Amino acid sequence: MRPLALERNELTKRVVVLASGETERRALPSLVAYLQYQNISVDQVLIPPRNGALNPQMAEMLIKAGWYRNLVNPPHKFVILVDTDGKPPNAVLEPFKEISDKLGRDIKAHITFAYAQWHLEAWFFADSCNLRNLLGGALGHVDTSQPDKIENPKLHLKNLLGTRVYTAQVSDEIARKLDPLTIAQRSPSFNGLINAIIDGGNTSLHN
Repeated sequence: MRPLALERNELTKRVVVLASGETERRALPSLVAYLQYQNISVDQVLIPPRNGALNPQMAEMLIKAGWYRNLVNPPHKFVILVDTDGKPPNAVLEPFKEISDKLGRDIKAHITFAYAQWHLEAWFFADSCNLRNLLGGALGHVDTSQPDKIENPKLHLKNLLGTRVYTAQVSDEIARKLDPLTIAQRSPSFNGLINAIIDGGNTSLHN
């Protein structure tokens, strides 16, 4: 279940996440909603229009849009979440590192990044107990104790759903039933996203 929303006030840290697609846009708010108890609100998940790629140029465009549309109450932070598709995260994230320097003069928000080792769906498998109950059966031959190492978790999830079509709405329905604290304990990449949202940790593009 979603945590009860806290009353918004001037102490609430407003965070905007940039992600690659509609599945992330729908599911991520549910996975990070518990951060409201720490006065952190993920106001928006921005994705490229028309199924575009989340490359550095697109990330710059989305950050500008997220900033200038909210000048009265602007975000405190932007978190760029990328899929590495099993590649070394530093190699995939390297092209994004100039964004902060380019935008720093005009956009007074911190910019950090995080990554999903394969796809967001790997995080679902981290809470294997709740996912198993939700799907009503075994999760197949995957090591749910190391969800970041599950190759092509989206395809595996689709196969487990059987005749039910996997959509962005379904991803949100699943995310609402999972325990994000369990996911953070088992998935280093999801824990990295949480750290980036909270304080930037070692993922800051300013480093």
